[in-house]
Amino acid sequence: MVESNIHYPTDSTLLWDVVRVLTRLLIAAGELGVTGLCFQDHRRRAKRRMLGILNAKNEKARKKLYADLLKVAEKVRGYTERALSCIDAYKPGALEELLEQARIFDDIQHDLPLSDQAISQTRRRVIDGESVPATAKLVSLFEPHTDIIIKDRRDTHFGHKICLTGGRSNLILDCVALKGNPADSELSQTMLERQKEIWGRPPLKAALDGGFASKDNVGKAKELGVKDICFAKRRGIKVTDMCRSPYVHQRLRNFRAGIESGISWLKRCFGLDRCNWQGWRSFQSYVWVSIVSANLLTLARSSTPE
Repeated sequence: MVESNIHYPTDSTLLWDVVRVLTRLLIAAGELGVTGLCFQDHRRRAKRRMLGILNAKNEKARKKLYADLLKVAEKVRGYTERALSCIDAYKPGALEELLEQARIFDDIQHDLPLSDQAISQTRRRVIDGESVPATAKLVSLFEPHTDIIIKDRRDTHFGHKICLTGGRSNLILDCVALKGNPADSELSQTMLERQKEIWGRPPLKAALDGGFASKDNVGKAKELGVKDICFAKRRGIKVTDMCRSPYVHQRLRNFRAGIESGISWLKRCFGLDRCNWQGWRSFQSYVWVSIVSANLLTLARSSTPE
């Protein structure tokens, strides 16, 4: 699990982000010289409502503050939508002004649908009392690609799940950054097939995390050509069904423990616990930069004469 660089998302802070981001763009358009803009700066009011919601003593007071914050966010959203035509009609004289006009226009077009989603999900959840599914939730205006990942049925994280494949050399051989929150049991076959595509043959032995364990995955791995496979949790699977002997099973369990230490090393020393780059493509690039850096250091250490 690699986290996105966002603050902890709540409905009130998302609405506050909507108000301050859209207002900031409108002010920038006014400073550029765009005429015909008509808006008010509600940031102070919105911030007070957001802080009031965080410190509300009961649900009745919180709901009243939410209603006013929604009203403010919808007003600012309306100001911004009406300003689009004014910004588009503006004729700048200098190249710098033209670039600034394009940036403001593109940012507004990007942020308006996200603002609609933030307003809609807050109204559904807080005012109407609906349950909004995690797959339909927006958790950040700045990193809208962020997924909600629930680990061990109790810890909630915001970012993306990644699958890593490591070898006995301690090098990371493959990585996949995933969108959504697919079950680990659905990914076992994919990662083994990717190894076959990369190296021309499947691994003879494989050790996987406990979440990948299932009898179906054992059968698919054997069909692919894997001789011995080991899961951190057996989940009712016999050792003899996975490996040729308990000795091989224990060796593979020990090997997987070593891979876990390598993942911890990536998080502690190469920043793989949290991505500081913006955007989905940059997120994937950040993950690969961390992995390639770790692999280069591993190669350098192995080639250094004693």
